[in-house]
Amino acid sequence: MKFADFKLDKTGDGLLPVIIQDDRTLKVLMLGYMNEEAFDKSVASGLVTFWSRSRQALWTKGETSGNFLHIVSMYPDCDGDTLLIRALPDGPTCHRGTLSCFDTPDEEGFIRTLQAVVADRHAKMPEDSYTTKLFIKGPKAIGKKVLEEAGEAVIEAVDGMRGRFIYEASDLVYHFLVLLEQQGVTLADLERELALRHR
Repeated sequence: MKFADFKLDKTGDGLLPVIIQDDRTLKVLMLGYMNEEAFDKSVASGLVTFWSRSRQALWTKGETSGNFLHIVSMYPDCDGDTLLIRALPDGPTCHRGTLSCFDTPDEEGFIRTLQAVVADRHAKMPEDSYTTKLFIKGPKAIGKKVLEEAGEAVIEAVDGMRGRFIYEASDLVYHFLVLLEQQGVTLADLERELALRHR
């Protein structure tokens, strides 16, 4: 992908609109603009760099705050005049200190955030973590917890206890994420499998 491949005649200023999406949670984080220099620097460094229209200068997101955006993948839109970048943020993206510049709920995409937390616990195995204790016990013990939480969720569903069902289903999802991590499987792997079945 090259900057010259984009059709920028609609913008009038030769700038490419760029949408940034969190690769982990899929939350839309911000909109910025790139000229050719910013695009090339982004590709070369792996960090999102924009062209600031107000300062008329390049700026790498996070150069002041430390909250860099690490590029995972890039997708042009169907008209070739907008770019979607999926990135991993080091912290809040917005200057207000919020996760996103758009006021969508912070819990949006949290299951994927939790998946990343579980993976981090597995990598670091902190001693005081319940998740670490589950990994130490192994797949049989983790699987037993999944079955236990599934049973409790079903009981609450049958009894029509919506609040309790949400509570128990949340326990089920957490323990299932631990089992997925223990098996080296991600939500993206499940999505691919389900998409294959849907065809």
